[in-house]
Amino acid sequence: MKKILVTYKANEKEKEFYRNFFQEHVISFLDDYTETAKKEKILLESDIIIAWNPTKELEKFNKSLFRNFHLIQLLSAGYDHLEFDMFPDKCLIAANQGAYATPMAEHTVAMILTLAKKLRLYHNRMAEGKFEQLKSITRQVKGATLGIIGFGSIGKEVAKLMRGFDVKVMALNTSGNTTENVDFIGTLDDLDHLLIHSDFVVISIPLTDETEGLIGKRELELMKNDAILINVARGPVIKEKDLYEHLKGHPDFSTGIDAWWIEPFKFGQFKINYPFFELPNLIGSPHNSAIAENIMIEGAGKAAENVKRFLNNEEIKGVVKRTL
Repeated sequence: MKKILVTYKANEKEKEFYRNFFQEHVISFLDDYTETAKKEKILLESDIIIAWNPTKELEKFNKSLFRNFHLIQLLSAGYDHLEFDMFPDKCLIAANQGAYATPMAEHTVAMILTLAKKLRLYHNRMAEGKFEQLKSITRQVKGATLGIIGFGSIGKEVAKLMRGFDVKVMALNTSGNTTENVDFIGTLDDLDHLLIHSDFVVISIPLTDETEGLIGKRELELMKNDAILINVARGPVIKEKDLYEHLKGHPDFSTGIDAWWIEPFKFGQFKINYPFFELPNLIGSPHNSAIAENIMIEGAGKAAENVKRFLNNEEIKGVVKRTL
């Protein structure tokens, strides 16, 4: 019988879900304990951790208490916020792969359509009393080319939704192979080819040493002058200064940003180093593309299923490499 500890502050609905799901094992919640000594005891006795951000949730404890951890299952799909040195080398760390693909894909498509139809621009003009019907030209999505950098669960869902607009799909993944219906599949070696030919570019690739700063001045200048760039992955995949200067110098180019460079989840604050929100060709959201009704329970369910695979000695999904 394994001991499972939830280290994030779960609500009562989530706690009830975990208790029912792991009936054959001991399930505990760190926030149920008030005394430090009891928290330390339960940490030392735990085999499996379920966490949002274990670096923050466990930062006050001595890492010697983590020596019996065999698996840390994240609720988040990303893992760039972790300090891997906190945890023993033997401990597997698994991201919540694909848990939020559906709402994130919907959010991505909403951003593409908002920018293609210039909804923000024409809304603001109407708020100024300008009803310029014939001058308010929008962009047709049908027949455009969609480029997806990172063709995992999110990228595949975006492609499925956008296929309804009869777009061509170009995609990049690690293998250069896919069974999905695409017009082109390649690896990051084909990045330039994708950028040159795409009308819309979606970034849904994990942040790693290889992908940090992937999109900079050179890559942005390869893109079409009226391209639309959407980032629902992690901010640092794009170079912040280069993106700001490109947006400022190319008014027909537009971008939708859901993932920012400095966010509260990792850094405790939201901060931008350039006045992005003064630009008319940008829309932003507070990294909430995954936040939909009941999504927390759905995410917990995906995480719990992966823990179950571990308990059954089956191959688990989303094991991360300690490279960041």
